[in-house]
Amino acid sequence: MAFQPIVDLKTGLPWAYEALVRGADGASAAAVLGQVTEDNRYAFDQRCRVAAIERAVAAGIVETGARLSINFLPNAVYSPAACIQLTLRTARATGLPLDRLMFEFTENERMDDPDHVRTIIDSYRAMGFTTAIDDFGAGHAGLNLLARFQPDVIKLDMELLRGIDASLPRRMIVEAVVGLCARLGIRVIAEGIETPAELDAVRSLGVDLVQGYLLATPAFERLPAIVLPDDGVTARAA
Repeated sequence: MAFQPIVDLKTGLPWAYEALVRGADGASAAAVLGQVTEDNRYAFDQRCRVAAIERAVAAGIVETGARLSINFLPNAVYSPAACIQLTLRTARATGLPLDRLMFEFTENERMDDPDHVRTIIDSYRAMGFTTAIDDFGAGHAGLNLLARFQPDVIKLDMELLRGIDASLPRRMIVEAVVGLCARLGIRVIAEGIETPAELDAVRSLGVDLVQGYLLATPAFERLPAIVLPDDGVTARAA
């Protein structure tokens, strides 16, 4: 696992760390996910959850107070209550508070049964976990997905944010989504931020949770340092 922070711009501290799967030989997430099949999807999803928790705790996430964000495969969850048991045991065994777990599912994941996905989200929220839609604005659904599911968080797709400082249409779209989410009680994360101008743009639109190479690149098996470009202050040592 590699870890990349989601930074709270109001404090300069990590709000969460996202666990990103990597191959044992350093293979990329795409290479690893390309080996997932119908037959091994459930086992892969379960092992990723365990690895994310164990590696994050070993890296020191408990001391940071940040959440741990885990990507999961909705199609691998046959029963939210049953499939979460190994995750719960692992969190308790490692000392990670359950209320600091966040689960992301991506719009790019094919949803055979949207009602089942809604059941997963409702169940996870009832258990005290934070839920998130990743890559919002890309993939299968967009606003239709948000009409079906109201998670705690949405992560704006990086392609929507690329060059937002120089694009009035992108700014207007993001401004509208941020306003809609505020009315729905949903927090917004801007992901894939790579330039100070993009950072200034999303901050001016009311987004205070940001993820991207500008602030910190993913670090293998450790929690990377966060550097705020406006003042160069390192918020957390590597």
